[in-house]
Amino acid sequence: MPHITAFARNQWYVVAFAYEIGRELVGRTVLGEPLVLYRTGEEGAVVALSDRCVHRRFPLSESRLHGDRIVCGYHGFTYDPTGACVSVPGQKRIPRTARVASYPVVEQDLFVWVWIGDPALADPGAVPRAPHMDSPRWTTVSGMEPIDADYGLLVDNLLDLSHETYLHGGYIGTPEVAETPIVTEVDEEAGIVRVSRRMDDAACPPFYARSTGIAGRITRWQDIEYHAPCLYLLHSRIAPAGVLPEADGSDPNGFHTEITYAITPSAEGKVYDFWAVSRDFARSDDEVSSFMRDLNHTVVMQDVDALTVLQRTLATERAGYQELSIGIDAGGLAARRILARLVEEGDKPVERVR
Repeated sequence: MPHITAFARNQWYVVAFAYEIGRELVGRTVLGEPLVLYRTGEEGAVVALSDRCVHRRFPLSESRLHGDRIVCGYHGFTYDPTGACVSVPGQKRIPRTARVASYPVVEQDLFVWVWIGDPALADPGAVPRAPHMDSPRWTTVSGMEPIDADYGLLVDNLLDLSHETYLHGGYIGTPEVAETPIVTEVDEEAGIVRVSRRMDDAACPPFYARSTGIAGRITRWQDIEYHAPCLYLLHSRIAPAGVLPEADGSDPNGFHTEITYAITPSAEGKVYDFWAVSRDFARSDDEVSSFMRDLNHTVVMQDVDALTVLQRTLATERAGYQELSIGIDAGGLAARRILARLVEEGDKPVERVR
């Protein structure tokens, strides 16, 4: 059987970047639920509705907008932003059941978040933050790749960065990443896993050498925060070897990147990999932006290929096979426990620390 991670439904998930949603209909699938998204014309609010017409199940994302209403492209059933059907062909009476589901939405930090579970439990204040994403003090490049793999495999991948040495060598990986021990902290109640790897004397990989101009050895810090089930933050700091932040916390000689991933289960064995790289240096340099976007996309596609192969391989494993875990897996194993608990406890929403 393939590796399958159960879905925690009463949680917030990223469904799109804010810039992806406009006056064109966009189709996405989250936790197996097909959705159609668009912005209203006057207010610009994001709408998320079920992507199936109640009549013959035609995808509304393949239909058209008329004002703020979706007109089904098959038979013309028309829906307002609440999901209510306001017009049907050939008759004035609208069937009482002519309504599609509407989903709570929060637009925050360049992400559009959607709630698939019980709408009465949707608390906008529980959405985890990534404020660097649209801060004027940071410049961000971003993208999204769908992966034919279980979303738990992507969580494992991102919480164990030792794979950078082997899968991403020549891009972001160097020997020191795999050689340096990690420190793992778990806040079970808050649903947060932290994994830190701090390298005092490391090679500078091309991703940072070309974007910062640093030559030679570096001090390199990788501090991960995973907010179950969806948001992953990697606080990255590099500086010339031996250069540390000042006692007051200022860091004039350091270069900082915030690597953000939103890990959104699409369906069983499918996941959306939303990624972003934010930097506090060379903020107006378009060449640096292009380089970081292109190189990070290459790295993401290496993950896509590896996880697709892994998912396909796990599907052929005999029942009861034993998985071996070691010290570097501590973060991923903690995340698995938290995700399983969210499902077992009936998807009680995690209370976020603001």
